[in-house]
Amino acid sequence: MTPSAGTGSAVATTAGEFERRLEQLRTPEELARNERNLKTDDADHFIGVRMGKIFSLARELMDMAPAEIEALLESPVHEVRVGAVSIMDWQARSRTTTAERRRELFDLYIRRHDRINAWDLVDRSAIWVVGEYLRDKPRDILYRLARSDSPWERRTAILSTAAFIRRGDLDDTFAIAELLRDDGHDLVHKAVGWMLREAGKVDVSRLRAFLDARAASMPRVMLRYAIEKLDPDSRKAYLGRRA
Repeated sequence: MTPSAGTGSAVATTAGEFERRLEQLRTPEELARNERNLKTDDADHFIGVRMGKIFSLARELMDMAPAEIEALLESPVHEVRVGAVSIMDWQARSRTTTAERRRELFDLYIRRHDRINAWDLVDRSAIWVVGEYLRDKPRDILYRLARSDSPWERRTAILSTAAFIRRGDLDDTFAIAELLRDDGHDLVHKAVGWMLREAGKVDVSRLRAFLDARAASMPRVMLRYAIEKLDPDSRKAYLGRRA
């Protein structure tokens, strides 16, 4: 163990320690569940650890240097990479994490997005590691990600705006949703619809204006997610436009 420079803890854990502890949590039942439920790149494989147990272990061992986190990201085992992004997320959430470490986590996420290659990896970390970091900074990187060939980078682009939505800042959500309105991947459709729904909780009139202009051409699943919190008559009317 080595001193932690970023989270206020006296010690930092290693990638090897995390992987050893994770191995002890595997079960055949969870292996079957993960292989059935998680849509990932073909190169991934699973060892069978429940997600909640990974999150708990990551929190327990969260005082890990970025180089050790990157070593976890290099693993071909999906649950190990879930642990990596969970450690990043826990550090980004912690009030004791330094500004320098937050920048390191953001840089690592963007630089190694090739290893953050599934919807659950993005969802576990994008909002706090990317969105919260950018809330008081230029956001050009999100527009670059939104134009990426990778659906996971495009999902990061829209999900990161959740950090802005909760502060009433909706411009980037609607702008990136417009860029992704004709996206070809269903997991991007769902993410865009989800963020539109959240933006609508803050400003329903702005959501309605967006839908009035675009509902007829939006992917159905994107539209369904976006209108989920509207009243039944409005939901029916917007779905009728799509039909």
